[in-house]
Amino acid sequence: MSAEVVVIGAGVAGLSAATALAERGIGVHVLEARPAAGGRCSAFTDPVSGERVDNGQHVLFGCYAETFRFLRRIDAASGVRLQPTLRVGIVDREGRRSRLECPRWPAPMHLAGGLWRWSALDWRDRLAPLRLVRALRSNRRLPPATTVRQWLVAHGQTDQLIDLLWEPLAVAALNESIDVAGAEPFRLVLARMFSSDRQDSSIALPLVPLDELFVAPSRALLEGRGGRLETSSRARLTFEAQTSGLVVRVRETTMCPRAVICAVAWHALPDVLPAVVSLSGVIDAARATAASAIVTVNLWFDRPVIDESFVGMPGREMQWIFDKQRLLGERSSHLSLVSSGADHIAARRNDEILDIAVQEVQAAFPASREAVITRSIVVREKRATFSVAPGQPGRPGTVTSVPGLFLAGDWIDTGLPATIESAAVSGHRAADAVLEYLKH
Repeated sequence: MSAEVVVIGAGVAGLSAATALAERGIGVHVLEARPAAGGRCSAFTDPVSGERVDNGQHVLFGCYAETFRFLRRIDAASGVRLQPTLRVGIVDREGRRSRLECPRWPAPMHLAGGLWRWSALDWRDRLAPLRLVRALRSNRRLPPATTVRQWLVAHGQTDQLIDLLWEPLAVAALNESIDVAGAEPFRLVLARMFSSDRQDSSIALPLVPLDELFVAPSRALLEGRGGRLETSSRARLTFEAQTSGLVVRVRETTMCPRAVICAVAWHALPDVLPAVVSLSGVIDAARATAASAIVTVNLWFDRPVIDESFVGMPGREMQWIFDKQRLLGERSSHLSLVSSGADHIAARRNDEILDIAVQEVQAAFPASREAVITRSIVVREKRATFSVAPGQPGRPGTVTSVPGLFLAGDWIDTGLPATIESAAVSGHRAADAVLEYLKH
C-alpha cells in the first residue's frame, strides 16, 4: 500500500494539512488511532436522547483566518455563525445580568463603544483597556515568567474588568488560571482579536455537531481527490537509515511515503515518532510538557431555561453555558456547561461534578429551578490542552531533522495557545513545507 504523503492524526491539524495537500493534487492517506476522527473536535451519539453530543464545546473567533480558510476549502463555512460584532451576555457571581455589546463601528472604536455602554462597568473600568493598546501593538515578546494576571495588572486593568472580561477570555483561550498561564500567548490572542477588523473579535459558534463541521466534509474532499481517511489505525513511524526512507506501519501494513506529517497530540508523540537521536529533544519536550483539563457537563431539561445561545458565568467552576437547542435545533433543551482549567474538578466523581453544574445553573438562571433534568452526561478531557505556564519546555517547529518528516498540531510553535486556530495554522504550515520538499 502506498501514498505520496501519510498524515498521522486526524484532528484539525491533520485534516487541514491533508485537505490542503489533496487540493493541490497530492495523494494523501490519513491515519487516526481512535475509532473516530476529529481529535478534540469529535462527537458521539447519546444512546438515550439520540442526539449528537460534542466531546466539548468549541467557539471560534473572527480572527481565526486559517480555520476559516480550512472550512471554506471543505465547503463547511456555513456550519458556523459569526456575529456581526462582539456580543456577550454575562451573569456575575451575584447573579446580576449584563451584556457587552459592541456597536458596528470601525475597530478598535467598537470595543470602546461596547465597554462604555456596558452597565456592569464604571468609568475607570471603561477607560482601562486603553492602557493595553500599546502592549497589543508591540512585537516585543513578554518576559517568559510573566503571568496573565501580572501583565494585566501592570497595564492598569481594574479588578472588575479582569473578573468580567479578561479572565473569562484568558481561561477560555489558554485553559489555565490567569495566575498560572504565561501572558505572551494571551497577548497574541488579544492582538489578533482586537485588530483593525471589527469582526476579528466576533464569536462564531458551530451550528452542527463538530464531526459534521470538520470531519465529514474533510473525508469527502479527501476521497473525492483519491485520498483516504482510516480510523482505528494506530501508526508507528520508523526511519530506515539504509535507504534514508520513512516507513509507516499500521498493524500488518507497511507504507513507504515520500513524506509524513505527524499531527498527533503532544503527549502521543513519543509513541509515534522514530527513535532517532536528532529527535530526542522533541520527544523529551513532549514528555515534560504538562497538561490542563477541560470538563463539559451536558444537561437536558424538560423546558427551556436560558434565553440566549451562550452566556458567560465568570467566577464559577462552569465559566460558560451554551444552549444546544438554540444552536443546533435539537428537540429538547440541552445545555452544555464548560469548565476550563479544570484539573481540580476533573478527578471528582460524576455526581459531584453534576451537583456543581446544577447548582451554578440554578444560581445564574432562576427559571431552571422549576425545570426537571431528564438526562446528564459528563465529559472529561484530562489532557485537553498543553500548559502555557512559565517554565514549560519549548515547542518544536514544523520541519524536523529527519528528511521528509514534518510536525503539525496545536503544540507546534505557532505562538498561539492550544486552540483550533493554532491547529489549523500548524496544519497549513506543514502542508506548505511538504509541497516545498516534494519539489526536490
